[in-house]
Amino acid sequence: MSLVATIKKRLHDFELYTADVIYGRREDTGAVLYGSFLQACSYLVSGYVQARFFLYRKRILQDRPLGCLVVVVGNLSWGGTGKTPVVEKFARALRDRGRHVAILSRGYKSKAPPVWKKWWYAISHTEEPPPRVVSDGRTIFLDSEQAGDEPYMLARNLPGVVVLVDKNRLKSGAYAIKRYGCDTLVLDDGMTYLPLKGSMNLLLVDKNNPFGNGHLLPRGVLREPIKHLRRASYVFLTKSNGTRDPELESLIKGHNPTADIIECAHRPRFLCPVGGKPDDAGGRLPLDFLKGRRIGAFSGIATPESFEKFLNDLGANLLVRERFVDHYRFTVHDLEEVIEASAKAGAECVVTTEKDAVRIDASRPWGLPIYYLRLEIEILRGAADFDEAVGRICFPKTDPQATATRLA
Repeated sequence: MSLVATIKKRLHDFELYTADVIYGRREDTGAVLYGSFLQACSYLVSGYVQARFFLYRKRILQDRPLGCLVVVVGNLSWGGTGKTPVVEKFARALRDRGRHVAILSRGYKSKAPPVWKKWWYAISHTEEPPPRVVSDGRTIFLDSEQAGDEPYMLARNLPGVVVLVDKNRLKSGAYAIKRYGCDTLVLDDGMTYLPLKGSMNLLLVDKNNPFGNGHLLPRGVLREPIKHLRRASYVFLTKSNGTRDPELESLIKGHNPTADIIECAHRPRFLCPVGGKPDDAGGRLPLDFLKGRRIGAFSGIATPESFEKFLNDLGANLLVRERFVDHYRFTVHDLEEVIEASAKAGAECVVTTEKDAVRIDASRPWGLPIYYLRLEIEILRGAADFDEAVGRICFPKTDPQATATRLA
């Protein structure tokens, strides 16, 4: 193994170890000491977060309106709430009701343009470079490496919706309005982006692990204190099994008495070959395909346990389970090792998540078929509140009678 590969592997192992400490999967002496160090760092993060919100609250730093409706979708914690399917469902509902939607993402772990290109643009242009256009609603221009996993997935699954990537969401929002005539902006993972204030805040909470260990990063998974539940217009309890949790709901209502709670579940719908689109019915496999089938499974997501549980619940016989850190970009060697281990164990195919599938070269022969599990959001409780949330954005444009009734 080369020096570079060795360093990458050690960094990957360290990231996995850190995740285990944060999520409480390791309790050895080293993990306890490392956790204490991370706790000290969390105090610094807490001070920064509180100072930042104070500056915006006192208008020392100011948000800027863009003259259109802005829907913010986000969470208080770092990853693992199942945000992308909610963004997809809400953006699709807005699109279907006649809004011209743009999704604005910062493109986490996307490949930025080379530095020399940025310098050349700065020298040769008077204005700053435009955001990266993942999709104009008709054509997808970037792959998952250039766009980031979630923006690419959203662009692929939402024809008719503009998807832009830029850390400066004010800039990408203004570009969406001016270049594409968008009238509704959806900020993907936008709760911590304070320069652009939302008309509506959709806050996601993982019902199985609402706030981790209650600590801020890096000791815990929180990016903001739990009290910031008060910022939500609607709270989505994700990954629910349908059983109500009065204690969690009481906590939410204690911080935000006016927010409606929408309970939803991520439901497996079908399997798709890597490279296939969810709307291509011809390439789908029914979930029964997994029943009793020997498979290998791998994922690079924040909560791999939930993915593996789906496979077990569907009756699959998991012979190999390989976990990578969230947003990990697989090398050919990584995938060959997973395939080889699965084949040796007697697996008939390999299954991954939809988010991971966009990072796999579908044109390459892998030795075993690779499928991804398509998940979709199902509203278990609060469907009327979901429709109301969509209607609050859409009703002036799509239903004049509803507008007249509401204003009466």
